Amino acid sequence: MVPFGYSWPVFERAPRRRGVYSLGGPGVIEFGSPVPEVGEALGKALAVTPVLAWGATAFLVDGVEIVEPPSFGDGRATFRTSTPVVVKAMGREESGVRTAQQTWLLPGERGWDVAFEHGLRRKAETLGLDPDVALERVSWIGPKRSFSVGGSRGSGGHKPGACVEVGLTGASETLRALWSWGLGQANSSGFGWVTA
Repeated sequence: MVPFGYSWPVFERAPRRRGVYSLGGPGVIEFGSPVPEVGEALGKALAVTPVLAWGATAFLVDGVEIVEPPSFGDGRATFRTSTPVVVKAMGREESGVRTAQQTWLLPGERGWDVAFEHGLRRKAETLGLDPDVALERVSWIGPKRSFSVGGSRGSGGHKPGACVEVGLTGASETLRALWSWGLGQANSSGFGWVTA
């Protein structure tokens, strides 16, 4: 697991065109990690980086701001993602028997909530945090999106997902880590970024 995530660049003043990603003018991109050393190193590197290459687009870096996660002192959180959440789970036959083939699940599909919650707990365990985190509700599901991604050793392909708004309960430290990392899988590829 890679404890790192990021949003996609957002350009508030760019003209909107249907079916085209809007670029132009001032923009914001967010990076995060539940591991303080990773976040600090990233912040320091960006602070001295004059240009950030994003595919074929070059961004002039005007400033870097550190944003601390909310406290989640009551053990409850509502997270809304700005990038699609992708979840992969073991496939199941109609009888419920597991198959060797993994399958992508979309929010609202059978088994998505179980696989999603399992991923949250696995992230907490990876960080040595309290894994008793639960999905309480899914209050919004955005449109399905599918993206072609490259990867090493054949890990590329299409990743389908959807943005979501979910209610979670758990230890405040675990919720803070999830807020900083992202939801679902492939966070280091820009998926599942929680809107700050």
